[in-house]
Amino acid sequence: MNNRQSFLGDNLDSILQNTMVAVIGLGGGGSQIVQQLTHIGFQKYILCDYDVLEETNLNRTVGATYDDVERSSSKMSIAVKLIRGIVPNAEINKINTPFQRAPEEIGQADMIFGSLDGLRNRHELEKFARRQRIPYIDIGMDVTMPDGMPVIRGQVIASLPNKPCMWCFEFITDEELNKEDVLYGEAGHRPQVIWPNGILASSAVHIAMNLLTNWTGKASQQTLYYEYD
Repeated sequence: MNNRQSFLGDNLDSILQNTMVAVIGLGGGGSQIVQQLTHIGFQKYILCDYDVLEETNLNRTVGATYDDVERSSSKMSIAVKLIRGIVPNAEINKINTPFQRAPEEIGQADMIFGSLDGLRNRHELEKFARRQRIPYIDIGMDVTMPDGMPVIRGQVIASLPNKPCMWCFEFITDEELNKEDVLYGEAGHRPQVIWPNGILASSAVHIAMNLLTNWTGKASQQTLYYEYD
């Protein structure tokens, strides 16, 4: 055990060796979650993304370089390279399709992190996780211009078995889903920057580590819905 992390408990080594973590979406938020899980020392990963890196992704995708853009590298390959550089023997299941096509593989996870465009995708991933009784932690951010001035907002929501869901928190509603359907195709082209994603990813990993280790002694009481504004 790394003694700098010993406060997380005597079972930490077993948790890091045996917990299968899934990260769905490896862009701005997902790449930071992968980075943090890797530095903590997790050994088993399910990664899901089928996008190729573009130059516009360089402002927020951790581990990506201009050479990756030149080579048309996939976001998957960048995440795998990041993990292998820190945990060379990590077990990595790579899913290069939409998550909806890989229920059996993702169903092997002990914890799922989602960093996806659009409420519809979040809704479907949460439904899957709750059916499988797998803890699901969702992050996302958006930049809007309500009065001509930019406003950054985001969220971290832990949807856990026997706990409130994203519908319960009224983060997802029929009205919002209908709005998104009308604006179909725009979700992936909104402004994005790295620092809010860093805060959201760190908060998601904090929730996960407390659920897994209960290092605070208050895991059952921790906040499950954080808003960034």
